[in-house]
Amino acid sequence: MRFKWLPVMTLVLGAGAWAVVDSGVWAQVRGNDPNIIMMDNCAPDDPAWDAFGGCPEGSPRGANSYRGDVTVAEFFDLLVSPLAPGHVIGHPSWRNEPSYLSIRAGQRVRVTNRGGRAHTFTRVAEFGGGFVPLINETMTPAPECGQDFIPEPGVVFVGLGETQTLPAMGPGLHKFQCCIHPWMRGAVRVE
Repeated sequence: MRFKWLPVMTLVLGAGAWAVVDSGVWAQVRGNDPNIIMMDNCAPDDPAWDAFGGCPEGSPRGANSYRGDVTVAEFFDLLVSPLAPGHVIGHPSWRNEPSYLSIRAGQRVRVTNRGGRAHTFTRVAEFGGGFVPLINETMTPAPECGQDFIPEPGVVFVGLGETQTLPAMGPGLHKFQCCIHPWMRGAVRVE
């Protein structure tokens, strides 16, 4: 990845005096390594996950090296914004890293699931809800995802430890989301 130094001026106060310090920030500007990691942090020792397919996906609780710490109760406690009831924000450990890539034409993007749950990385025209009504709250499902627990045929699941390589994309901004956890969004700009 190429990074660019972005100067950030910070005001430092102390002992009645102040100073401006250039603390700087590194930011990704171009992706030379077009990989996106899908993450979550479900707790394999929480038996409540069994009602939702278990954690980690496809393995008996605690049977492998995956170790998350988010219980089902915590997952649902952080699902909706306390500032805007009914608006899904989702648990912050369920995410794509990075959530934005800028690539050259011809580069292929690889998406790998490093979490304990299945995810999708589905191309959508506009972000929306997924096919799980319980998680959507007030969001209208993205048509590409499906609805009422029935995914559209084009939805590709990425299981624990699996990697999918996206088809080549033309120039422009391409939007992707998980059709199970719709706040897991990503954008890929092809130049």
